[in-house]
Amino acid sequence: MKTPKSKSRSHQPSANETSDLRPINPNAAGIDIGSEFHWVSVPKDRASESVKRFGCYTADLYALADWLAVCGVKTVAMESTGVYWIALFQILETRGFEVKLVNAHHVKTLPGRKTDILDCQWLQQLHSYGLLSGSFRPEDQICVLRSYIRHRDSLIKSACVHIQRMQKALTQMNVQLHKVVSDITGTTGMAIIRAIVEGERDAQILAAKKHHRAKRSEAEIAAALNGDYRSEHVFVLQQELQLYDVYQTQIAACDRQIQECLAQFNDKVHLDESPLPQAKNPRNKPQGNEPAFDLRTHLYRISGVDFTAIDGLGILTVQTIISEVGLDPSRFPTVKHFTSWLGLCPCNRITGGKVKSSRTRLVVNPAANAFRMAAQTAGKSNSALGAFYRRLRSRLGTPKAITATAHKLARIFYRLWTNGGKYQDPGMDYYEQRYQERVINNLQKKALALGFELTPQPQANTVS
Repeated sequence: MKTPKSKSRSHQPSANETSDLRPINPNAAGIDIGSEFHWVSVPKDRASESVKRFGCYTADLYALADWLAVCGVKTVAMESTGVYWIALFQILETRGFEVKLVNAHHVKTLPGRKTDILDCQWLQQLHSYGLLSGSFRPEDQICVLRSYIRHRDSLIKSACVHIQRMQKALTQMNVQLHKVVSDITGTTGMAIIRAIVEGERDAQILAAKKHHRAKRSEAEIAAALNGDYRSEHVFVLQQELQLYDVYQTQIAACDRQIQECLAQFNDKVHLDESPLPQAKNPRNKPQGNEPAFDLRTHLYRISGVDFTAIDGLGILTVQTIISEVGLDPSRFPTVKHFTSWLGLCPCNRITGGKVKSSRTRLVVNPAANAFRMAAQTAGKSNSALGAFYRRLRSRLGTPKAITATAHKLARIFYRLWTNGGKYQDPGMDYYEQRYQERVINNLQKKALALGFELTPQPQANTVS
């Protein structure tokens, strides 16, 4: 007697049924990038060996591109650590392939793949079904500008190390220069340091080299410069000053390359028809690490928007952001995509209908860091953004206030980036008034829900 089949068991698909899935990208390849070898996987019907190993030399990279072309590959997904992917990415992109650099964290969850061969095959299979998204990379012209700007930041950081060593040498000589000048690399500080290196020890003569706009008097500066000028510390100061000057020379050379690179960008606005608006705080000379050329005009010409009108966004901050995100806002369909890529929006983790966490994602992004630095600067201004930052800081603390203000700055930047126009600060008083109105409206809603009604009280007249 036959036993009837149980109807409670769900139907399990067989291997033949799962094989009916059709790939979205049939001409896809996967590449696992290494420091010495690159493993490449193509569809099994394209070559006798669907997996092949190539070296890391330039000739090997061109041979890899030729093999992919012979196999009829149109799109490539690659996984890499470090910077080994850059050369191959550029070669494949130049040859007309659609190249995607995928995040290794997104494809590592399948257990059992312990070799490079299996890795490249897994990448090829996932990419053929359209399950991989590539990392953001701006257009090639922006990539060139980004390389110069990132190198300039590295030079500035290296120069800062020698500034710290100069200050250490001065402290070891008990020369308290940093207590009487705001910046030892300013006009007054560098004039005094160069005089010390040249052999001057008279505190009065050194103090006389101060700039006429210095706040401290010559007597105060002379008292701070009366130190113990030991020869070994002066020698260290001399060498660190020379190295600092070397880096300043290299930064100036890098600025000239950046200026030439910016000059090659197409104009988005004609300065004759739409002149650059006047700066909020016009200065005759560059401040801090700003370049010697007119960077603000170049940024306005190639972007069509004066982003420096936004409180907190300085010239160098705007330069960093544009070099990271590019000039094409269509790469980010909405402002939510943009802030999510920056890692500045809340990342809600919901389980069982409850929000377990809404912390932002940990993202290493120079553009996000630039927005965070701008948020701290905007928090000190008498503007709507400054009032927003200070209100959140008093309620949530400094770190969360910085993130929230950076998020708001990013949304303002995206709106101007996509729609153009000019930024107009509504003012701190306007923001506080709107905030007060929102609080009153919320109180009225709560009162109505409880069956009460709010009645405004007239202000009492004070008699002096």
